[in-house]
Amino acid sequence: MFFKLAFRNSRRSRKENGLFFSSLLVTIIAFYIILSLPNQDVILFLKEMESDAVNRLIAMIPLFFGAALVILFFLVYYAGKYQLQRRKHEFGLYLMMGMRRRTLFFLLLAEDLYSSIFSLVIGLPVAVLLSEVISLVTARIAGMGVIGHRFSFSPEAALLTAAGFLLIKLAAFLILSGRIARQEIAGLLEELPEGVKKQFSGAVYGAAVAAGAGCLGTAWWMAASGLAWTGLDKMGLTLLLGLCGTWLLFFGLRFVMNFFAKRGEKSGGLQVFHFRQLEETVIHCFGALAVSSLLILAALCCFGAGAAIMRFYGDSEPHVLDYTFDGDQQDISEVRKTLAAQGLDAGFSSLFEMKVGHIQTTEDYENAFRMDSVTESISRLEDSEEKQRLQNILMYYEYPYIISLSSYNQLLDAAGLPQLSLEKGQAGIYMDSGFAYEGERKIMDGILKTEPEAELDGSVYRLAGEVQSVNLVTDSSITLSFALILPDEDFEYYTQGNYTVYLDGILEKGEGESLMSAIMDMNRELDSAGIFYESYLQNMGRQMFYVAAAGYITIYLAVVFLIIANTVIGVQFLMGQRKSGRRYQTLSRLGASYGELCRASGRQVNWYFGIPAGVAALSSVFGVRALLQGLLSSRTRSDIGEVMWVSVIMILFLCVIECIYMAAVRRSCSRWLLTVMEPEREE
Repeated sequence: MFFKLAFRNSRRSRKENGLFFSSLLVTIIAFYIILSLPNQDVILFLKEMESDAVNRLIAMIPLFFGAALVILFFLVYYAGKYQLQRRKHEFGLYLMMGMRRRTLFFLLLAEDLYSSIFSLVIGLPVAVLLSEVISLVTARIAGMGVIGHRFSFSPEAALLTAAGFLLIKLAAFLILSGRIARQEIAGLLEELPEGVKKQFSGAVYGAAVAAGAGCLGTAWWMAASGLAWTGLDKMGLTLLLGLCGTWLLFFGLRFVMNFFAKRGEKSGGLQVFHFRQLEETVIHCFGALAVSSLLILAALCCFGAGAAIMRFYGDSEPHVLDYTFDGDQQDISEVRKTLAAQGLDAGFSSLFEMKVGHIQTTEDYENAFRMDSVTESISRLEDSEEKQRLQNILMYYEYPYIISLSSYNQLLDAAGLPQLSLEKGQAGIYMDSGFAYEGERKIMDGILKTEPEAELDGSVYRLAGEVQSVNLVTDSSITLSFALILPDEDFEYYTQGNYTVYLDGILEKGEGESLMSAIMDMNRELDSAGIFYESYLQNMGRQMFYVAAAGYITIYLAVVFLIIANTVIGVQFLMGQRKSGRRYQTLSRLGASYGELCRASGRQVNWYFGIPAGVAALSSVFGVRALLQGLLSSRTRSDIGEVMWVSVIMILFLCVIECIYMAAVRRSCSRWLLTVMEPEREE
């Protein structure tokens, strides 16, 4: 009988508190996914190239997990407190009917254990399935293909998830059930009134709203303008203004609710009632609303910035070359012979030489090359960030690298771009995309349209064409901030035959073969042949690390913050509704229909969720922009408009999730109102 009662009560609690139960399921899924990260295909692949960075990322996972457990404990405690308070009358009746307090304690323990096991039984299989889907998607994006995927179940992650979840549930239960079991029967049967809060005049609340809006507006401006990143004091001031502004805004919400209540007097119906209900709830819970809004803000910023980082690093560099054999570390002619002898040259659709050297016809390094007309044109432009970066790039242009035109045109052919055509006495400009971004290249292209004159070791050249920026090698053998592209005859003359040759290669992939698999197979062959090389996997691995780090960590934090914030708001609202049960009963007896009560309750839910979420969404636009400006490279900042659109889409996506939470709370309120309208027997 004891276990049957515990099982029945546990099932009823899950049904009546679906919002809280769903939040626990999502938390279990998030815990398993982050803990099983070391076993996913992409992380295993990245360990081969970015082992140090990946190991540091994996070492941080327990810290995130521990912090999430601490935060989740307060969520479980707060929601559990609501559930037990809702059942106080039931517990009092158990004791009056002869149940011992020890028996009541073990009954509550059994109910909690049933619910926890049920959550794990559902959550862990879903987490494993979702983890496999994520691994498949990332493997597909990375080029491994479905065939390269291996099913991975992490027993360690499952055990840690279960242990952590059960630990916080048990800790919260011991605190809460102990308090319930020690209460007197009279205290359990009576509904204790809400504590009275000190109230101020309407002018005080109105001033708080105005001051909060002013603080938030200043914080938004400092964040969006980049002023917050100019110093630690400015950053501290921005955060302080944001926190104080949010607190003051929610403290003064009573003024806003009172204003709408007065306007609702003309509308009739239950307009005044639901605004007065909100006003009373805000008086008692404005601090929790402010904290929840800040948690939603943190979730939106994490998700928006993380998605933008993933988008940026996923497309940061176009892929042209698969391999580069460095001529500084080995003889390229010997490399060609070895490739031919091993039959590896057949694995490349294209192998061509990239010739790069220095000016050898003079030792006057400070005046080997002059382009005063170009620098003067740049200096006459209006001041801007792009102008400043371009001037920094050209600070030491007097002794540039030079590139052979024919070898560079082979690279352009491989990239599917038109060849660069240079006549006698003309030179092209090369600026690597890692140094010169789109804004700087546009400035140079505008100047090159006039074909300005330049002087190369006493000879006059005209700079023609557009700025070239296709990477000369696969990864990092050589990266040039500024170089000249010369016709082959001029290249041979100025280098005096003393230059470095890089052998670039593009793989010949079989039908249906993924790029990653093809490169990994070729790597094994080259390693056995003793050839030194750089492959696209090194560059790809670096980008994938940023994507994985940004994606998994930020999305994980966003999910945790969002669950906690919405569950706190939802549980708090339901607690307030329960304490107002007699008011709804009175309205029902006065003639209010069930539909009218549901609409009034639904409007309260919309306002109660909408205000914290709306403030957070508006703040997140400035917060994400500040994160992108301060944490990412100047290259990202030059494309911040495009990146921000990705963030805005992610923010809107989370706002849709907010609407789902609101719908769940409205449905729960509607079910509760049905019980309120039923005739109640006086005890």
